[in-house]
Amino acid sequence: MRILQPVLAGLISAVVGYASSFSIVLAGLRAAGADSRQAASGLLALCAGIAVAAAVLSLRHRMPIAIAWSTPGAALLVATGPVDGGYPAAVGAFAVCGVLTVLAGLVPWLARGVAAIPGPIAAAMLAGVLVPLCTAPLRALAEVPLLAGPVTLTWALLMRYARQWAVAGALVAAAAGLAVSGTTFPAASLRPDPVFTTPGLTLPALVGIALPLFLVTMAGQNVPGAAVLATYGYRVPLRGALVTTGLVSTAAAPFGGHAVNLAAITAALTAGPDTHPDPARRWIATLALGAGQLALGLGAAFATALVVASPPVLVTAVAGLALLPALASSLATAFTGPDLREAAAVTFVVTASATSIGGVGSAFWGLIAGSLALLLTRRRTASRPPERAARAETEPVPQPEPARPVAT
Repeated sequence: MRILQPVLAGLISAVVGYASSFSIVLAGLRAAGADSRQAASGLLALCAGIAVAAAVLSLRHRMPIAIAWSTPGAALLVATGPVDGGYPAAVGAFAVCGVLTVLAGLVPWLARGVAAIPGPIAAAMLAGVLVPLCTAPLRALAEVPLLAGPVTLTWALLMRYARQWAVAGALVAAAAGLAVSGTTFPAASLRPDPVFTTPGLTLPALVGIALPLFLVTMAGQNVPGAAVLATYGYRVPLRGALVTTGLVSTAAAPFGGHAVNLAAITAALTAGPDTHPDPARRWIATLALGAGQLALGLGAAFATALVVASPPVLVTAVAGLALLPALASSLATAFTGPDLREAAAVTFVVTASATSIGGVGSAFWGLIAGSLALLLTRRRTASRPPERAARAETEPVPQPEPARPVAT
C-alpha cells in the first residue's frame, strides 16, 4: 500500500499536468507552422522526453525531480507565430534551446548570466507573452458564444470548487459542445506516429524563438522548479538536471518537442508529504509521472484531432484560461520592486504588443527594451541629489515576494 501511494500520486500528477496544458503546446506548435501530424509528433516527443528525463534523474539521485514541458515556451510560440524558414527553422530553434540548456549546466557563467537578469524583467517579458492568450476567452465569447460560454462557466465553477481540475473540465466542456454542435472529429489512431523534421537555422528563428525560449524556460520553469523542491528539503543537482533535460530536449527537437525542463507546479504534487510519509521514497512518484506522461503521449493524435476540429479561437481560449494563474503570478513578480517598475513596464508593453521587427518576435525586443530602460532608470537614480538619495534610503522599501512558479 505504501508503494501504491506514490505511484498514484505520480499518475495523478501526469494527468493534471497533461490535461492542464496540452492544448497550449498544440496551439504553439501549430502557430509555429506545424501541420496536424507534426503537432501530434511534437506532443508525443515531449511526453517521451519527460519519461526519459524523469527516469534518469529520479533513479540516479533518488529524489522526486518532476519533469514537464515548457508551458511558458509554448505560450511564446503562440505569441511569436511563424518565422522566416517556417516550421523547420522553428525546429532548429528548439534544438539550439536544448544546446543552450546543456551549456547552462556545463558552463557556470552562462547559468549565472541568466540568473543575473532581474526577476521583474523576466517576469514582465513572460506576462507580455501571456496577455494575448489570456484575452482569447473574451474573443471566443464574442465569436462563438454557444461554445465558449459553457467552457468559461465550467472553468469558473471548477476554479471555485475543484481548482486542479478546472482546465480539464473546460476541455471536456469544449469537446461536449463540439459534439452537440455536430462537429465531426478526424479519425485518429493510438499508433505512435513520430514525424522527423530536418532542423533549419535562420537568424530570426534563433533570435525570436531560441533565445527567448531558453530564457523563459530557465526563468519560468527550471528556477522555480528547483525552488519548489528546496522547500521540501531536496537539494536539486541543478547542473545534472540541466544537462539531462537539455540533451533530451535536443533529441526531441527534430520530432517537434520544443523544451523539456524541471516542473514547478507538478513538483509540488510529487514532492510533498501526501506523496509518501518517507521523503526517501517519494522519487517513486516521478517514475510514475514519467510512465503516465508516456502513456498519455500515445493519445497525442486524439488530442490533436480535438484541437483541429475546434474553432481556433476556442482552442486559444482554453489555453488562455489555463494560463490566467501564470499571468497573475508574472504580473505580481514584475511590479513588486519599485526601483524596477518602469523597466518592467517597458518590457511588458513592448512584449505584449506582439510586434515583429525584422522577422524577430516581440519577446526579444521586450527584453532588449526593458534592459535599456533599466540602464536609463538606474543612471537617473544614481544621479539624484544627495539629499534625495539620503531621504530615499530612510524611507521603507516594500520587500518583494519570492517568485512563484508560473507553469506546470
